[in-house]
Amino acid sequence: MADADGRSPRIRLRRSWQAGRVQARRSTGRPRVLPELLIIGTQRGGTTSLYEYLSRHPDVVPPLGKELQYFSTEYGRGDAWYRAHFPTERAVARRRAAGRDCLVFEASPYYLFHPLAAQRAAATVPSAKLVALLRDPVERAFSHYEHMRQRGLEPLSFEDAVAAEPERLAGEVERMQADPGYRSRAHRIWSYVSRGRYASQLSEWLAHFPRQQLLVLRSEDLFADPAAAYARVQAFAGIRPITLPEFPAYTRRQPGPPMRDDTRSSLRDLYRSDIERLTAIVGMPMGWHD
Repeated sequence: MADADGRSPRIRLRRSWQAGRVQARRSTGRPRVLPELLIIGTQRGGTTSLYEYLSRHPDVVPPLGKELQYFSTEYGRGDAWYRAHFPTERAVARRRAAGRDCLVFEASPYYLFHPLAAQRAAATVPSAKLVALLRDPVERAFSHYEHMRQRGLEPLSFEDAVAAEPERLAGEVERMQADPGYRSRAHRIWSYVSRGRYASQLSEWLAHFPRQQLLVLRSEDLFADPAAAYARVQAFAGIRPITLPEFPAYTRRQPGPPMRDDTRSSLRDLYRSDIERLTAIVGMPMGWHD
């Protein structure tokens, strides 16, 4: 059973191990690097798969774990805590002196949606490249709902959860902005429809980062042809192109009742104007509601 923050026992165990490693690294006092690439979202959009594919590249150094959430929920831990998840400056320098690339990255899909993450990231890693995986918002919302329901965190039907979302999230963004240390459980767990409004989320990131530092990929393209999507990310990151022997899907889904047709239709209508805005921002058709 997941805890109040949505963490499963497996995730809690992994976080406990990670915390021990971070503390040990901090105690050495060795200077450490910051990431040069951030996978910023979206949740249920294939970020775990892309994280795993990048981690298997010989010229990439992954962090201690996925979803560090420093620029969202863990910012209060400070710069030293964040750096402890990455390699030392000396280790990176040795690799580069030997003629090897060394890309340091992390992936936290809540970054895209968190109202303070973009400005925090810009203050800490202003030259970092950003990768946003965007999934059809209707399918993403339902996948998010199923994920929460299977974790025991959602008692409502999908239709009732969508109807309850405005009340559940009322005032949460304002509270997060007023109190940077506030962690909103509702904002993370019950934001089914809100997370799919990508235009405003990307606009916030582009207010802090140049457009050339952002790569937008459709999740559907990653799912359909992971090798091609992987090649695009490697080219964007500036690392030598390789191919992997296989590209397994890492998103777990237990089958449940399908989305109702009338619900799907109403959500498509709801997202239509946002997708038009998104298309103008990213400069490519998303193809979700054609």
